[in-house]
Amino acid sequence: MSEEMIRLVNTVLVPGGLMAIMFSLGLTLTLADFGRLFEQPRAVLAGLTGHFLCLPVLGVAIAGLFRLPPEMAMGIFILSVSPAGVTSNAVTFAARGNVALAVVLTTVTSLVTIVTTPLLIQWGLSHYFGGGDAPDISVLKTMRQLLFMTALPILSGMVVRRLWQELAQRLVVWLRPTSLIILLAVIVFSVVVSVDLLLQNLVRAGPAAWMLNVAAMITGLLIARLFGLERADMMTVGIEVGVQNATMATFLSLAILNNWAMAITPTLYGCIMVVNAGLMVRLIKLYWHRQDARAAASRLAPRRQP
Repeated sequence: MSEEMIRLVNTVLVPGGLMAIMFSLGLTLTLADFGRLFEQPRAVLAGLTGHFLCLPVLGVAIAGLFRLPPEMAMGIFILSVSPAGVTSNAVTFAARGNVALAVVLTTVTSLVTIVTTPLLIQWGLSHYFGGGDAPDISVLKTMRQLLFMTALPILSGMVVRRLWQELAQRLVVWLRPTSLIILLAVIVFSVVVSVDLLLQNLVRAGPAAWMLNVAAMITGLLIARLFGLERADMMTVGIEVGVQNATMATFLSLAILNNWAMAITPTLYGCIMVVNAGLMVRLIKLYWHRQDARAAASRLAPRRQP
């Protein structure tokens, strides 16, 4: 693949795809949806706690546990400070979770990380590249880019939903698969361009990406339980904390930091997270089903006479 084609994909197609994902998210939102921040404060707080407090700590811990080289460790960290992915909303829908909560959490994390992600990436670069070989990043420029690619498309989608509801409904049907299609396209592109680098580091980066995803979902479930949430909300928080915006993480690695080695982990994570999320949903539902069966059997069992 030519350098011009690679540059075109990194600077035009991936950002454009990310904007389409955010626009499709905006099409599902109304201002009333943000009322859930106050209607379900515990559920929202649980999701944001898992995302903004626990995930970055997990990223640093897992990078250290696997003793990853600076580029891969930074890739793990970029994932952990990226927003929740729109794919999580589709997974939540399939799992019969709280889709409205999932949409709100995805939107809030997407907006907040416009500020937090560039700042945390700057810290990560100084942490993992202490010798002075860190890629350059302009925090303010990156914030402007993320604002342009996340907040504005979300707002545009909301405006279309507000003014032309029928059009919005039709667009949602067409754009609903967008996040998954773009994620797969970015993964395929990354694999094709850096296949040698990916194969050389698959054994080292793969387990770390898998561990981050599993740990993130388990952490989300535990936090939701600690907050006393109902089952549907527990499932939703677990999915939201574990299914990250791998497309944005790849964009940050390639287009902002121009480092293919950093994109290895987001590429692998994008493949792993959907499979792991599906397995988690099945296992949790099986566990709850058995819990309910035991509780029902206990209620029906004849009591012993004294």
